[in-house]
Order: sequence, then structure tokens, then C-alpha cells
Amino acid sequence: MTKSKEKGTAAEREVVRYLQGWWPAAERRALSGNKDKGDVAGINSVCIEIKAAKTQLLAAWRRETLVEQENARAGACLLVVKRPYKTVSNWDAYMPVSQMDIDQEFLPPGGIFEWVRMDLLLAAVTLRQLGY
Repeated sequence: MTKSKEKGTAAEREVVRYLQGWWPAAERRALSGNKDKGDVAGINSVCIEIKAAKTQLLAAWRRETLVEQENARAGACLLVVKRPYKTVSNWDAYMPVSQMDIDQEFLPPGGIFEWVRMDLLLAAVTLRQLGY
């Protein structure tokens, strides 16, 4: 296994361990080839993509997360990005505004395609409040 693959696997394990406090059935998802459905299984109708890279490729990662959400036929998605020297609950989590309970009239034009950055703790709370 390559060093970057090891970092990614370790990050996935950390996130899953954390999420199991909210959703006990959460687990790492087996690889699915070109129809990837995200990195975490066991949270009904939620697709979660996890990244642990030095170079931040947020635009590409957001697109990848949306494709995986579609592959998983999930109602919600979340992109989690490891933050060096931070506990897993403080890692960055990105969620599309369109899946949050926010009045769209207060957002700039095109807001449905925007993402909100928060820490993983707030993302877990938000997903729970949305009924996931």
C-alpha cells in the first residue's frame, strides 16, 4: 500500500470511529470501482467522502462527492477533509447549502450550488437534525 493510500485509510478509520458515536452502524465502505458510493456506509441515505491530502483540491473533491452521492442514491452528502494537528471532530466538513434547512432567498444567485464549511461535529449535528 502506498503512503498516500495509508494516510487516506487511516483518516477514513478515524472519521468512522467518530461517526459511530452518532450512528453506531457506520463503517468503512468497500471500494466499488468506477461507481464509488463514498467512504462510509451504515448511515442511511448519506454519502460521505473523506480526504487526507496536503494539496487541497476542493472543487474536484466536491464534484467527486456529488457523483458518489448520485451513485449511492443518497439524499445527503458530506465531504470531510483532514486538518493537521486537529482532532477529528474539528476536521473540515463541507455540505451543499441545497441540502440544509436554509431559506434560499437569503443566498446570492446560484446559491444552490454553494457549499458550507463547518467542523465535523457541527456537520454530524446538522445531519441528525435533518433526520439522517
